Amino acid sequence: MGVHPIALRVTDDLRRSRLTVAFRLILALPHVIWVTLWGFAAFFAAIANWFATLFAGRSPDGLHRFLARYLRYATHQAAYLYLLANPFPGFLADDPYPVDLVVAPPELQNRWITGFRAILAIPAWIVGYLLNLLLQVLAIIAWFAGIFTARIPEGLRDLGLFCLRFQQQTYGYGAILTDRYPSFSYRQPDPAGEEAAPR
Repeated sequence: MGVHPIALRVTDDLRRSRLTVAFRLILALPHVIWVTLWGFAAFFAAIANWFATLFAGRSPDGLHRFLARYLRYATHQAAYLYLLANPFPGFLADDPYPVDLVVAPPELQNRWITGFRAILAIPAWIVGYLLNLLLQVLAIIAWFAGIFTARIPEGLRDLGLFCLRFQQQTYGYGAILTDRYPSFSYRQPDPAGEEAAPR
């Protein structure tokens, strides 16, 4: 199947600031609000992208860029919220981040897969929901680890990254950024050819 068009690129060093870990929920609140507001626009853009891809067989460049940028920002926000990264992220996803999302450019998509995308995505949505519950549990453990050791264990972070990557691939699949199904592989290279975490 080759490299998945939506993958994580990770440069995180596992170190965490005790102070920002302690107040992470409060610090992340502006991002939670912003990702929600941006998400409303992304929802309607995804519907437009579905129609456009169904008729043209390919996601239009502008819609693809907008949705990919939203998904990249949502990745930064989630990585910060769930303690998978330490720096406070920007609000426009225009700078690199220790847990970054790489989305390949638009390519031809199967119209049958596009037409029935909402139905085909149901199993992935269910798995993604369960992985989100796991991610929340991992974040609680990471909070205690960050407070007491100023680091989080690599295995814990990598399991959290697996959950996050699957979720973002599911969102990308649902938003018609690719017709490749989310990958259950634990280790996966990114589209640029560099190995992506979990490593």
